[in-house]
Amino acid sequence: MESAAVPAGPAAAQPAPRKGKLSDRARAERKTAYLLCAPAVVVMAAVTGYPILYALWLSLHKFDLRFPSDNKWVGLNNYGEVLSSSTWWQDVFNTGVITVFSVAIELVLGMLVALVMHRAIFGRGPVRAAILIPYGIVTVVAAFAWKYAFQPSTGFVHIFGANTDPFSSRFDSFVVIIATEVWKTTPFMALLLLAGLALVPDELLEAAKVDGANAFQRFFRITLPLIRPAILVAVLFRTLDAFRIFDTVFIQTRGAQDTETVSILGYNVLINRVNIGLGSAVSVLIFIAVIAIAVLFTKGLGATTAQQRGET
Repeated sequence: MESAAVPAGPAAAQPAPRKGKLSDRARAERKTAYLLCAPAVVVMAAVTGYPILYALWLSLHKFDLRFPSDNKWVGLNNYGEVLSSSTWWQDVFNTGVITVFSVAIELVLGMLVALVMHRAIFGRGPVRAAILIPYGIVTVVAAFAWKYAFQPSTGFVHIFGANTDPFSSRFDSFVVIIATEVWKTTPFMALLLLAGLALVPDELLEAAKVDGANAFQRFFRITLPLIRPAILVAVLFRTLDAFRIFDTVFIQTRGAQDTETVSILGYNVLINRVNIGLGSAVSVLIFIAVIAIAVLFTKGLGATTAQQRGET
């Protein structure tokens, strides 16, 4: 009597079932989903896609409202004029200074605020509400509040001297602008980091505590690596927002004392000089810079996530 051969090991594994074709019901549901999403897609394309394409088209023309008869196709000349201008690069530097310092300070303070909100034993609701109040204030109102607070005659802040206007020098102007941005948007950073802290298992922290790890070791060895994706997302959102800063600078200095940013430059060229072609080129370059920043952060986020998955 022959014994039946029993396959062992990987040979016994069943082949993965193939994906079958969609049923009529599944096709109907998918078609319904497309039809439901179509209006929103059309509206988004009209609201965002058309202005972008129209700005790109304008940037390829010489279009100055002061000389409407001189409107003509100039190709990439507008971009060459902007990129060869020292004003553009100075404004890029100013924007970078505000972006780097404000985002770095917000990250540190936001992490501290998030830890306080996450570990609050009592009054957690009122604490979170009080911390989030600055983020709920309109940016223009916050800019005016800080501007008037530092005025030597009407303000109550005399850090730079009772009779000294902080907006009379470039360094002091940057300090006030960055302080305004930090005060206004640190709660936003804290809110995003708080979502990341909620995903850290308490059991893991307790186990590390039992093994003798102190608070700093638990934070840097466990909490920080686990919330790294949340940190990158928070930094990405704030960097994109800070690079397009307009309201605070426009209200407090209007670009005076060499504090002009790229958004202020685009406003001055488009609105004050009514040079539509050149201003559109500035706007497109800002858009390209924002896309480049988003791509760099996304690549970093993807690499970090893949590395963490590989380690686990």
